[in-house]
Amino acid sequence: MKLDDIDRKILAMLTEDGRMSYVDIGKKLNLSRVAVRERVNQLVKNGVIEKFTVVINSEKFGKSVSAFFEVDCEPAYLVEVAQKLAENANVASCYQMTGPSTLHVHVLVEDFAALEKFINNELYALKGITRVESNILLRRFKSRNGLKL
Repeated sequence: MKLDDIDRKILAMLTEDGRMSYVDIGKKLNLSRVAVRERVNQLVKNGVIEKFTVVINSEKFGKSVSAFFEVDCEPAYLVEVAQKLAENANVASCYQMTGPSTLHVHVLVEDFAALEKFINNELYALKGITRVESNILLRRFKSRNGLKL
């Protein structure tokens, strides 16, 4: 789908405030509510907008420790390990990366005791893992809240 300037402006506004009404968007772009709704529906239909969601502050939700893991797996176990990690409630994201069957895993937990429990009981317990490297988030300077246009 080819995006025009109006589509890009609508996407930028929804990225900043996903609850912004079509009326408010229309007022800023000099469009009717119906025109905005039709454009948004087309963006959804064409897969440009995947879903509407909310961004939760993990610290205020009780998950104050954020850790990132580079997990190397035996190739035969990569998908199995990734699926098990993706099902884990503590795993915020799990991606396959370039390199020797590497997964990038972001974990959010309540405290360091919970992190230790996750590492020992849930991560190291998975068959096929050959190496785990971890990094603890100290401070966030920018976080992905949708693609900026």
